[in-house]
Amino acid sequence: MKFLKLALGLLLGAILIFVPFSTWQSAPAESVQTLAVQLDGRKKPLDTVARETLVQIHGASTYRTTDGQTLDATSAYLSLWFNDRDWNQEPLILVNYRPLKVAVGLDEERKYFSFSELMQSSLPKYFSQARQQQVANLDLSRSDREALTIADRMSLMLDTVANVGALPLVPHPTDVKGTWVSLDEASDYYEPEVTADLLAAYELMQMSYLAHGQVESLAPMAQKLHEQVQQLSPQVYPRDRALQREVFFNRLHAFGKAWHVYAVAFLIMLGITLLDFTNWYWLPMGTFAAGLGIQIYGFALRIAIADRPPVTNMYESVVWVGFGIAALAMAFELNTRSRYYMLAAAPLAISALVLADSLPAVLDASIQPLVPVLRDNFWLSIHVPTITLSYACFALAMGLGHIILGHYLLAPEQSKRVKRLSKLNYNVLQVGVLLLAAGIILGGIWAHFSWGRFWGWDPKETWAAIALLCYLAPLHGRFVGWVNQLGMAVASVVSFNAVLMAWYGVNFVLGQGLHSYGFGTGGSPWIATLVGLDLAFVLVTVWRDRRRQAHLAAEKAVESGDYVTAPVESAA
Repeated sequence: MKFLKLALGLLLGAILIFVPFSTWQSAPAESVQTLAVQLDGRKKPLDTVARETLVQIHGASTYRTTDGQTLDATSAYLSLWFNDRDWNQEPLILVNYRPLKVAVGLDEERKYFSFSELMQSSLPKYFSQARQQQVANLDLSRSDREALTIADRMSLMLDTVANVGALPLVPHPTDVKGTWVSLDEASDYYEPEVTADLLAAYELMQMSYLAHGQVESLAPMAQKLHEQVQQLSPQVYPRDRALQREVFFNRLHAFGKAWHVYAVAFLIMLGITLLDFTNWYWLPMGTFAAGLGIQIYGFALRIAIADRPPVTNMYESVVWVGFGIAALAMAFELNTRSRYYMLAAAPLAISALVLADSLPAVLDASIQPLVPVLRDNFWLSIHVPTITLSYACFALAMGLGHIILGHYLLAPEQSKRVKRLSKLNYNVLQVGVLLLAAGIILGGIWAHFSWGRFWGWDPKETWAAIALLCYLAPLHGRFVGWVNQLGMAVASVVSFNAVLMAWYGVNFVLGQGLHSYGFGTGGSPWIATLVGLDLAFVLVTVWRDRRRQAHLAAEKAVESGDYVTAPVESAA
């Protein structure tokens, strides 16, 4: 019977994954989307270029124009490329750092501004000052870094609109690693008649788009252009299968589908736990397994596209930690059948994937060339996944810690359940400490080969060590009896802030050290607010438990007669 329920759960998850079915079919504009471009150090389809460009400028993969039209990434990019509207007046450029908007005289309540609005503000002067500080190697403030980011967005928009024929679509004749050129520069590599044919095909595309305004109308001309440039250098041009795979990966959005499946599995598991329908345990487990399956498939596609492990930037690490939380919870669940591992893991895995999905301006999902220190795939494949899996373990422990604290706050009479949950939490913390210690050692060995020293007190290294100590202390305290069940739950929640600092704070707040390839900006106020609220929850729970313990002690003293009454003086 359990196999039938497991199969039903897998079927439910598969339905959620495959709907809408159009995702798994070729798009009408695929011949446009699969045009190969050499950009940012790799060859990729035009669909990826369009998505990355729009996300970098606008912070989203769709854009709603001033006349109410919603454009997907490909449509918006072609509209910019062919310049079919007055893009100077479109509020396309994302400016979301409030102090900078106040400093340059922009409306602080708005997120998007046109190119003209930004140029008419005092932002260009701010750009100049920030650039001078950068050239002089001076420390940049958060506003300076944000100003330079906006300058990059404006420059990218200007390049996309103004340089109509500058996109490197034409491959090098012989060298696989050679530089591609634009259609205007194709004569540098090929005969004039070949160049003329390419330009004619491109101009036909441009006229068709300007006449119809539909990406689908370009499909025949784009297919012809694709065939022409491919025939110029078949050994250099990417295979159609590789281009189609990346377009399909973009369209599938596997990590977005995964969190939807996790959410359904969580709701089912929560329902059977509250209603005590334990016989249906395998239904949500099957659904949860389907979510893991689609996330693994997404990783397989990304690895095939990037030719490296998917753990090289903050976006990939957030997605990987979300997967690690879910995978570890599944492993612990299969061993214990407790239900609480999944109940703790699902909201955290969902949160990680939603953050990765909804903050493209902060968590850049683009696949970029690796910096030299990361190009050793052996160490990259074992050190970073080990460290981030330890983060996943500690996140799972944090989730269990919240469940335990919730019991202390709302259901303190459930002492047997709290004891069981504390044991489950302890097992996760042990695995997390083991993984983090192993990851630090592996990182030291990699640093020895890359930088010539095992340990250098780099901020990333220092905070990893601090995080390890923050978990070793309560574990040893529990072993000798200094820390009770409540103390371990508090430690599971509070100590995760050290992990958050090592993972997010060093890269996005401090922005210093040899791990500069992972640096970024954004999200700090939200993180600080969530941490503050979480610490307040912990304090309220501890205070409530202390009051309850004092009340119980007083009642026990009254019942045993072990209390002192004040002397009564005589009337005389």
